[in-house]
Amino acid sequence: MTIQAVFNVAEICAQHGITDVVLSPGSRSAPLTLAFARHPALTVRVVPDERAAAFIGLGIAQAQRRAVALVCTSGTAGLNYAPAVAEAFFQHIPLVIFTADRPPEWIDQLDGQTIRQRNLYGAHAKGEFEFPVDTSHADAKWHSARIVNEAINLAQAAPAGPVQVNVPLREPFYPKAGEEIGYETDVKVTRELPGATGLTDADIADFTEQLHTTERVLIVAGQQPTDEKLTHALQAFSAAFGTPVVGDTIANLDDAGAFAIGRQDIFLAGLSKEAKAALRPDLLITFGQSLISKSLKLFLRDVAPKRHWHIQATGAAADTFRSLTSIVRVEPAAFFARLAAKATARQDDAATPWFEAEKAADYFLKGFFAAEGQPFNEFSAFYHTLAALAEGTALHLANSMAVRYANIIGIPQGKHIEVFANRGTSGIDGCNSTAVGAALAQPNRPVVLLTGDVAFSTTATRSGTIILRPTCA
Repeated sequence: MTIQAVFNVAEICAQHGITDVVLSPGSRSAPLTLAFARHPALTVRVVPDERAAAFIGLGIAQAQRRAVALVCTSGTAGLNYAPAVAEAFFQHIPLVIFTADRPPEWIDQLDGQTIRQRNLYGAHAKGEFEFPVDTSHADAKWHSARIVNEAINLAQAAPAGPVQVNVPLREPFYPKAGEEIGYETDVKVTRELPGATGLTDADIADFTEQLHTTERVLIVAGQQPTDEKLTHALQAFSAAFGTPVVGDTIANLDDAGAFAIGRQDIFLAGLSKEAKAALRPDLLITFGQSLISKSLKLFLRDVAPKRHWHIQATGAAADTFRSLTSIVRVEPAAFFARLAAKATARQDDAATPWFEAEKAADYFLKGFFAAEGQPFNEFSAFYHTLAALAEGTALHLANSMAVRYANIIGIPQGKHIEVFANRGTSGIDGCNSTAVGAALAQPNRPVVLLTGDVAFSTTATRSGTIILRPTCA
């Protein structure tokens, strides 16, 4: 075996703009370890526990909004990546996962640290590739470079996600004495340019006509990173059509303006039939990923809007509320901006019940915390902690009660706080490590993790972050 092709893996990653690698060492992965650790353009972090390592990589990729490479040895090491891989798949976070493996002739032969590693993550990876076992032939070397390029492009293409490259390696794992191994800077690099998606003038005219002739329109935002262009487009759209915009904390729309609705968890619980009828939309417009609010999901499933447009440029679209009628293939910011520019300003009187309910819920919440004799508890601990967050904080919320408390209380407006949570799978096992990854990726930004006892104790972390830890179940 020649390991030049393996060393070139690191060079190809670097030329694609990957800067960060999270590595969990082992003997079988030694050639990959050497390749990445010696590369001058890569920042390599060694995290021995693979489960924590994968979530740290996810946190780095989430913060930097570009792909991160993960490297592990053979056997069950790669399986320990699985929870983070699934989370990355559902959150559309690009990870390129290099799993070292035994050569194929030793699979199922009772050899140590040997499992069936091909397609290790199944339906929870965008794709998987098998690195050539022998790269001594020129065609095989070209093949190995082609595979790495395809994997990186696939991981970063919209919608982004995790991709596995399984790398079978034979001994010897290290260069011979006196053998110089370097990086070939003329490696084959293939880049994929994003395709153009958009709406025609006829599409815009049709959507505008439907909006002007529909009495009740509601926008619901799912989980997404902070996007100033989208926030401004929503403000313009809502002002033009008088449309309420409902968003959980993880939608990062707390600065969306006067038309933003964020108290839905308070006022939607236990609604009468009459109250539901007053809030029922004729047209529902959605974008983003998952929702926290169970009350909102149940409400929208129950009232069954006549039409439901989901705005999503690429990828499979979920029919979360069982009412989906149209998938609009365009970026949400462009959709709302173009429609706002064509709108004739109006105030949607049918939206008034939403604004009244939001105002009443806000008044109730403020009164609840201001009441005399209110005992200090985990709920009030969250309230005071959220109010004390510094401007520009990256707020990580652990699953179970932490993210729900924050969703009920809300994030202080005007402080440009960005909210992160592992709501792709809603597991608790990687919340700490994801926050660690974010802190490593952006060392000059305040990173705060709000967690509970179970989520905190599930994953041990090996690096520093700011952890505010009120006790919660």
